Amino acid sequence: MASRGPDCLSAFVERAGCLCERDGLPRIAGRILGLLLVSPEPLALDAIAERLGVSRASVSTDARRLVEQGVLERVGRPGDRRDYYQMAAESPERSLEHRLTAIRQFLALLDDARRLPGQDPAVQERLEDMAALYRDVMLATSEVLERWRGRVLVGAAAAGQSA
Repeated sequence: MASRGPDCLSAFVERAGCLCERDGLPRIAGRILGLLLVSPEPLALDAIAERLGVSRASVSTDARRLVEQGVLERVGRPGDRRDYYQMAAESPERSLEHRLTAIRQFLALLDDARRLPGQDPAVQERLEDMAALYRDVMLATSEVLERWRGRVLVGAAAAGQSA
């Protein structure tokens, strides 16, 4: 994004909404995620609703959903009774863990399909190939997640020593 004007931000937020919608989330949840992803500070529900041009009730429902999924966190400000939302610090890890859970569930489904009686050999081969691919994806994703966690721990330890 060369320019960061309102049109570019709106297009980015809409793209995030569409992407999340393809992953099974409501589009508004994805738009909230997109807005908070590039927001330098936490935003209140009314500010999110105004910027997205949607109802406060919709924002409240989908922000709560994103908090439950560990993507966002709710924070407060001294002297202000409103809730503010920001990206959760562990959001990338939780996102990958969520995807790993989905992969494991699909692998279990493939295993069940492979055990069905009277399988055609071509179907059996297809199921075995799919399972092999998903196992490789699960292993690679798990390894990336472990490397990430190690990097974060090392960074936190280094920050603690410099304080």
